[in-house]
Amino acid sequence: MTDRPQAKDAANSMWGGRFATGPDAIMEAINASIGFDRRLYAQDIRGSRAHAAMLAAQGIISDSDARAIGEGLLTVLSEIEAGDFPFSTALEDIHMNVEARLKEIIGEPAGRLHTGRSRNDQVATDFRLWVRDQCDAAIASLHAVIAAALGQAEAGADWVMPGFTHLQTAQPVTWGHHMMAYVEMFGRDLTRFQDARRRMNESPLGAAALAGTGYPIDREATAAALDFDRPMANSLDAVSDRDFALEFLSAASICAVHLSRLSEELVIWSSAQFRFVAMSDRWSTGSSIMPQKRNPDAAELIRAKIGRILGATVALFTVMKGLPLAYSKDMQEDKEQVFDAADNLMLALAAMAGMLSDLTANRDRLEAAASAGFSTATDLADWLVREAGLPFREAHHVTGSLVAMAEARGCDLDQLPLSDMQSVHPAISPSVYSVLGVHNSVASRQSYGGTAPDQVRAQITRWKTRLHG
Repeated sequence: MTDRPQAKDAANSMWGGRFATGPDAIMEAINASIGFDRRLYAQDIRGSRAHAAMLAAQGIISDSDARAIGEGLLTVLSEIEAGDFPFSTALEDIHMNVEARLKEIIGEPAGRLHTGRSRNDQVATDFRLWVRDQCDAAIASLHAVIAAALGQAEAGADWVMPGFTHLQTAQPVTWGHHMMAYVEMFGRDLTRFQDARRRMNESPLGAAALAGTGYPIDREATAAALDFDRPMANSLDAVSDRDFALEFLSAASICAVHLSRLSEELVIWSSAQFRFVAMSDRWSTGSSIMPQKRNPDAAELIRAKIGRILGATVALFTVMKGLPLAYSKDMQEDKEQVFDAADNLMLALAAMAGMLSDLTANRDRLEAAASAGFSTATDLADWLVREAGLPFREAHHVTGSLVAMAEARGCDLDQLPLSDMQSVHPAISPSVYSVLGVHNSVASRQSYGGTAPDQVRAQITRWKTRLHG
């Protein structure tokens, strides 16, 4: 859309009589935010309608003016949603664009809309409403990711696989247990967004420029109309802080780290060297030159999103760190980073939910890998402590000797003859074999939160109840 005719004149009239001429082109370019803050149009119009209704209820403006304003704002909303709204950079931001268009539609009553408020509390309200909506979207998306991970965990609650430390085989675990680890991580992400939403759910509207207003406004009424729990208690704080956006970005960054870690595992596991999982064609791409390739591009792109999201977090922290109270124009730089981070987080969450839902785990390959690398060595050491009465350090030494013996013979620990084991320590009895198989190993891990299949299933049930209860 091009600028409306006389847009600069309209901008001057919005500023009032203090300025005789409009800004030059460079000032206009650096000062305008309409290129990005137009995304706040729905929140801006919703806040303005609530404000106008409150002004009429308080007798500050007439009922007829409030009706005209409310109907006119709905017309503006329909124009924006239809793509017919003529946005103007000369009018700087979404607030002045909407108000100027409202004046064109309804005339003189539009000038009463701004009574008892400032662009400072207006933008704080709009932005808070928008970020609150993003918290809701993240919560819904995390529900989908958790549900997909729960589906994987339930299908493979007793499938054994290697557990890793340092990306080296450590102890056998179950596929379900591994998936449930991410359920717990994403569950904490869920609560972070829920907590952030609860803290940000206070209304800045009515704080005006910084000191409140002398008009007899009803801030409780506008807070309720916008589904806030209450108005913010300090007008300076209401217009000058963006900690709600910082908290959203912080939660988004932690969530993106979890998405990145799972993506990294999917990239590794889908490789020919591992073959733990197969990615569906929906979430893979081919090579322009190598016809055999199936590249896990979706996982790789999700893995990269943390760079943008964390970058946005650092950027906004840097903008806010040295600002005196109350509002400063620096805070116009608060939105683009948040918009970008939110867009990329929602995209990554949606892609992860889809990938997990379509993912096929290779049970046979997982079990074969679980048996490699002497993954039951810790079980053997624990058996020596529990059954043979050895101090753990001695048991550790004995187990290391048995691992060296098996490694030299090219076999697993459960393939060593009993007589050879007893040559290392005579207290070893035939019952030692009960802990050396990978299935026996995982079944023995019955401590709360352990990898035993019945423990995994109990956690799955708990999470299903939490999601749907």
